[in-house]
Amino acid sequence: MRPVGSKYLLEEPLGRGATGTVWRARQREAAGAEAAVAGQPGETVAIKVLKEELANDADVVMRFLRERSVLLRLTHPNIVRTRDLVVEGDLLALVMDLVDGPDLHRYIRENGPFTPVAAALLTAQIADALAASHADGVVHRDLKPANVLLADANGQMHPMLTDFGIARLADSPGLTRTHEFVGTPAYVAPESAEGRPQTSAVDIYGAGILLYELVTGRPPFAGGTALEVLHRHLSEEPRRPTTVPEPLWTVMERCLRKEPDERPSAENLARGLRTVAAGIGVHSSAAQVEAALGVGAMLAPDPAPAPVPGTPATPGASDPTQMLPGGAGSYDPYDPNAATSVMPATGPRAADPTAVMPQSSPEDPHPWQNQMRAARDRNEQTQVQYLDPSQDPLRRRPQRQPAPRPQQPPQQPPQHYAPQRQQQPYQQQPQRQPQQRYAPPQPPPQQPAPRAPREPRRSANPMRIPGLGCLKGCLFTVVILVVAAWMIWELTPLQDWVADGKSFWNQVSDWVSDASTWVSELMNSTEPPPPPETAP
Repeated sequence: MRPVGSKYLLEEPLGRGATGTVWRARQREAAGAEAAVAGQPGETVAIKVLKEELANDADVVMRFLRERSVLLRLTHPNIVRTRDLVVEGDLLALVMDLVDGPDLHRYIRENGPFTPVAAALLTAQIADALAASHADGVVHRDLKPANVLLADANGQMHPMLTDFGIARLADSPGLTRTHEFVGTPAYVAPESAEGRPQTSAVDIYGAGILLYELVTGRPPFAGGTALEVLHRHLSEEPRRPTTVPEPLWTVMERCLRKEPDERPSAENLARGLRTVAAGIGVHSSAAQVEAALGVGAMLAPDPAPAPVPGTPATPGASDPTQMLPGGAGSYDPYDPNAATSVMPATGPRAADPTAVMPQSSPEDPHPWQNQMRAARDRNEQTQVQYLDPSQDPLRRRPQRQPAPRPQQPPQQPPQHYAPQRQQQPYQQQPQRQPQQRYAPPQPPPQQPAPRAPREPRRSANPMRIPGLGCLKGCLFTVVILVVAAWMIWELTPLQDWVADGKSFWNQVSDWVSDASTWVSELMNSTEPPPPPETAP
């Protein structure tokens, strides 16, 4: 267990998010007057401990202290109440009511999508919470199913929106260098991605995506990377699923408008969703159905949307959390071929932001030419040069072998002179004369290497059996003779002459039996008679 301040004690983690870890905690003593809820000793609460990078940022700590009153006074039946804020050294924590239930993201993954009526009624309660927060000037900016907890209220599902003010605290100039935008890519509004002015309309866009996911089980825009998802938010329109009724799709389409001024207010959104839920049910009356079909007239935009503090008020101004190139005033589609430079180009070479190598004058050699020249210099010693044949050691090698001369006896000069006269023309004439015709000397002809004796072909049978080749020939001959005898027996009248119409195989079996009988009789005749028995 880890103490948080002097009044709370952490017990076990419940979940981890992008901004911190949520713990189940217990209150050690009643809080002071600075807390919204004093509480009782032993009461169970939920504490969200922010990450160290947030706690170590001075700007986040200042916002944390400055907006304490805003977060503590934000109360609504569909909002998880913030009870207290703790600042202790490098620790920042929010003390909230503990909601014993799953979040909406987990519920959808385990139980599947909602029916259109249930999705409309649940989103209407979330819109009520957004209307209350917008009235106090608080914009959530990270509305998604994971931030909606489902409490059990008398057997009914009661959604409660949490993490209010976390995006507002995390939107610090010191942190935007590593986090390009605040929010989740699948639920971020187009103006947030482009760096345009942000108002409470970003929550309405998130509510439209949440409603779409409740009915279909997935958000309308997805992709392999965050940049691809943001690009689809900027350039694509959502497609109507086949399971969404027309009145409910009218609400989704109005919430997912690219321009924030065309989205309805949170209060009008809640009223329109309840009208649609009443008109698309099984037991809906004709008047309810007609009211649901005309829900578009109820979705009026907010005349005075709540602005997000710290965002630019001038359309087209640059925002420190900008990730994609923004337009000027009206919505500009995302251009994938636009400039991708992330550092400003300054100085006399600002006109060429894509230069990655120092510029060189036309007279200077290109760096690649320098590399080629260096390679040629390294290979200078291996170039082919003209060589006098008389200085070639390969050509003079036969002259260095006067081995037969000292072996002969000196007292026989005629025998020594005769082979010498025959050897001189052979050594000089074929060596020197042909080499003078050509400027570059050719290498000496290479004698063909002696051909290795052909190895006998190996048999597929790895076993070496003596006489196997002869045995194969004998067997093949026997098979040919048997086949020839059978064809002669069958195709000629020989079987009628010799065996009275018997088949070849029957006659062969008779011959074999006769031969075996003859051999057995012969063996019996050659055995000596038994000795006569003598009388005792």
